Amino acid sequence: MSQTAECRSCRCCADEHHHDHHGTTRIPRGLRLVLGAAALAGSLLLPNHIRPLGLIAAYLILGTNVMASALRNALKGDLFNEFSLMSIATLGAIAIGELAEGAAVMLFYEAGELLQDMTAERSRRAIEAAMDLRPKMAHLMTPQGEADIPPDQVETGSTIIVRPGEMIPLDGQVTQGRASVDTSSLTGEGLPVDVAEGDPVQAGTMNLDGHLKIRVTRPFDQSAMARGLQLLAQQEGSRTRTERFISAFARRYTPAVMILAALISTVPPALGMGSFRQWAYRGLVFLVVSCPCALMISVPLAVLAGLGASARRGLLLKGGDALERLWQVRSAFLDKTGTLTKGTLRVLNVTPAPGVDPARLMNLAAAAEMGSNHPAARAIAAQGSHLSPEDTKELPGMGVEATVDGSSILVGNRRLMESRGVEAPEEALESGAVHVAENQRYLGSIQLGDQLREDAQTALDSLRRLGLKPLGVISGDRPHRVEELTGQLPLDIRLGDLLPADKVEVLKARPLSLFVGDGINDAAVMAASHVGIAVGGLGADVTVEASDGVLLSDRLSPVAEAVTVARMSRRVVGQNIAMALSVKAAVLILGTLGAANMWEAVFADVGMALLATLNSCRVLRSVR
Repeated sequence: MSQTAECRSCRCCADEHHHDHHGTTRIPRGLRLVLGAAALAGSLLLPNHIRPLGLIAAYLILGTNVMASALRNALKGDLFNEFSLMSIATLGAIAIGELAEGAAVMLFYEAGELLQDMTAERSRRAIEAAMDLRPKMAHLMTPQGEADIPPDQVETGSTIIVRPGEMIPLDGQVTQGRASVDTSSLTGEGLPVDVAEGDPVQAGTMNLDGHLKIRVTRPFDQSAMARGLQLLAQQEGSRTRTERFISAFARRYTPAVMILAALISTVPPALGMGSFRQWAYRGLVFLVVSCPCALMISVPLAVLAGLGASARRGLLLKGGDALERLWQVRSAFLDKTGTLTKGTLRVLNVTPAPGVDPARLMNLAAAAEMGSNHPAARAIAAQGSHLSPEDTKELPGMGVEATVDGSSILVGNRRLMESRGVEAPEEALESGAVHVAENQRYLGSIQLGDQLREDAQTALDSLRRLGLKPLGVISGDRPHRVEELTGQLPLDIRLGDLLPADKVEVLKARPLSLFVGDGINDAAVMAASHVGIAVGGLGADVTVEASDGVLLSDRLSPVAEAVTVARMSRRVVGQNIAMALSVKAAVLILGTLGAANMWEAVFADVGMALLATLNSCRVLRSVR
């Protein structure tokens, strides 16, 4: 995985302050958190004369990592960052005797870091797994026989064998055999494509039922699948990262606080305006008020509350960055197959030939298809039949032939009808339906198709009420199928016959777009979108791992609910920051003038942290 992709997952990479978040370091941080919390709680039970020792021990357990990071950055010339901010603020609290607050701030900070580490590690592992989703071996024909070698070692012009149920490992052209190929992973189209000698095939698609010999036309790194994975990696690396507020704020806040505290402590006594002890005390009050407890605790809490509220409604977001981007979205695009639709075929209608009983047509077809694993066959067989098939024979790339109720039954595509000399109306054969014949007599056709999710209309209405415009569907399926399925939905844009690169261009033209999709073809689109949501129940791993969030059920409604939560989180974050800074500014001024003492400074810090925390809890109730 690229360094940029890895960096994106880390909470502090916006500052280029490297955190080692690999699994080997998460356990020590967790242990530090448990030990530090135990030491802090235990120290409060100690007698007063030894309590400071317990608090210092708790602080050292919790704060050593932060102080070490501050020191490392200082040695590199970076004196002002969130690590130095936390170190200075907590050491300042300790210097004036507020040991418990210094240790507590470190406790909350470490807890937030641990939660973020776990989210970042999970996301990174998912992306690494996604990048490894490719055919492991190709069956290469050689003069000595068949040899299994990695696809990236197969040369152009070589011949490979692909058996039923195997993924096609390389782009090529069929030289022998017939098969139905599931292309939904690359195009999103639900219906399999029939291929025969001379037809092109693409890496990453699935051979459903035939034995194929394929002449390789491109090396693996130039195949459709590899290009999609490369596009994913490029987009993952180039994607804009949301810089955490505290890290950016600390670059200005920390040096300003340090300089002002030093000036308050030294300049007035140097000018004869009072004793050094008097002004040093005021400088320490200034430092305590400046402790970023309210900001460091309440802002992440608002984000975590937003993540929790979204998850409770059925959308699991992959961290604060995803939530912060979600509130910004201004338009939404959805894939069709497996997203707006259920991604499974069903019988839409039966069109019998003149004089044919539609019930008998369906009974014969369902019986003939009972032994097939083809998606179209399963949809027809699911209709049920009181008849039983005999001598069923699959005809790869065409359909099935079976003996049912003493008759020879053919169920398949136009190619099957023509190869067996079945005469049928041209308009019927042009329909793209599944055709049925009995003893060479054409019985009619069965139209198959996908079906919309039950809450597709409601979900899109909710997105529209949130002001997202345009709302669109972008699909690799044929335009007329896109129009047929989505014609009644409140969409502004309907685009079909799109490759992954085409979808990326659509989203690049609208940089604040939300995308919801399913399938390997959507992974690069996820990375190109401002926020990408994967349909978790149906989504391919590569898509789920490239996304910013995963729907935990087959409902689409949580998408709009999560946008509502994200916007609420943003408002609460702004309120928390405004409250904390305004109160702190007032007490800073009073403290500098000598009108505020240490206790008031501590109240301004801890009290505002409590108020901001309570305000953050409102996010959990933002969606009912």
